[in-house]
Amino acid sequence: MDITEVMTSNVATCNLKSSCGEVANMMKNIDVGVIPICEGDKLIGLITDRDLVVKGLANNFNVNTRISEMITTDVITGTKYMSVEQAADIMSQHQIRRLPIVEDGKLIGMVSLGDLGGSNTSNKETGKVLENISAPAELNK
Repeated sequence: MDITEVMTSNVATCNLKSSCGEVANMMKNIDVGVIPICEGDKLIGLITDRDLVVKGLANNFNVNTRISEMITTDVITGTKYMSVEQAADIMSQHQIRRLPIVEDGKLIGMVSLGDLGGSNTSNKETGKVLENISAPAELNK
């Protein structure tokens, strides 16, 4: 099965000038935990609900702080030519729950762990991805 059959195509995005408050409200209103950050239609980063807490609130940022100070810019992406299984492998390998799908740097969709669970991938395969993604990080020694 191609990834385009399970990805979300109409993805809400923000830009670097967006504030923490704007992003948090967008996440609440559309019930998502990640917002892609784009310049025009080019993907330049992601911000997650966890970023807002760990990089934002924990550092005394407020609702007016621009998200440019806390986005993740080294984003793992997929392409529209990959299969669901290939996307699952990438997500598992990199321990990520969401995979932006790009074409020539342009964001064209997003695949979540839930999308994989709803596809024709086996429950065993989806469970393996979740297990790998949820594996605890090693503590710094």
